[in-house]
Amino acid sequence: MTSPTLARKAKLKNHLVSAKAKLRQHVTLRRIVLVAAASAAAFILLLTVRTLSASHARSPGAASSTTSPPEAVRRNTQQQQQGGCAKLPGPVAEALVHYATANATLPQTAAEVAMTARLLAQRAPCNLLVFGGLGPDSALWAALNHGGRTAFLEEDAALITEVGARHPGLGLESHQVAYQTTLADADELLGLRGSPDCTASPPKDHPLSPDHFEGSPCKLAMRGLPAAFYETEWDVIMVDAPTGWVPEAPGRVGGAIYMAGMAARARRPGSGETEVLVHDVDRTVEDSFSRAFLCAGYLEEEVGRLRRFAIPSHREKEGMPFCP
Repeated sequence: MTSPTLARKAKLKNHLVSAKAKLRQHVTLRRIVLVAAASAAAFILLLTVRTLSASHARSPGAASSTTSPPEAVRRNTQQQQQGGCAKLPGPVAEALVHYATANATLPQTAAEVAMTARLLAQRAPCNLLVFGGLGPDSALWAALNHGGRTAFLEEDAALITEVGARHPGLGLESHQVAYQTTLADADELLGLRGSPDCTASPPKDHPLSPDHFEGSPCKLAMRGLPAAFYETEWDVIMVDAPTGWVPEAPGRVGGAIYMAGMAARARRPGSGETEVLVHDVDRTVEDSFSRAFLCAGYLEEEVGRLRRFAIPSHREKEGMPFCP
């Protein structure tokens, strides 16, 4: 091989080596530029996100997003109240606090209370009269009838003062009454179910009045009842008094049960029925007297020791029998 030929091959080889070196250098620079460009883009994106986040956190409208949940709830509650959100009525709130903190057992079971609560949910706000009831459950009845009139007829004057002081915010309406009967009179008084003096229809032309009972020959009639008993047509009457577990106790041998039934029968014509609840019907007196003077025919419901009667006005029709 001649020397010119060798020289050309060597020159070509050097040219190829130089080209490859330039190509490798070009690729490396391009890669570096691409990586640098990507890094710069990522940095700019991160900087933008942080800037926007900081700006959003400083804006008034985004305050809740950086507030802890309890604080957010508190602010939301304040805003609702400022906007006219309805508040829990004071007497209801006081009753809730009382039962959440009191260490007391209600006279009625949960099922019995639920029965009364369902009734009051249908009738409230209404006129609710309670014979007795001043005690652990008085705040409950007043709260369940919020907006209506709830009155208690209590024989114990000291208890009226005590409960009134315990629940000043409820404004419980209480009246002292006296009972003229005892459990020892039970048999005699139950026999009055057949006496016309005790079962005569109420006056058709005017509502019940004290005169109707003050001079009545019927021994079941209570004397000295407060004006509140006569001035209001009661939608619901609960008989949970007087005490009656010893012979000397007044018992519910007529008085409260009989007067509740008479008030229901004297209701204004066209004003609907009166619901009468009697507690402790597991006892002989409450069982027999409620069936006799509130009438088994008017019995609507019985849960545990609580019995409910629905008694219509007897002033709507002439000659309505005492019991259906």
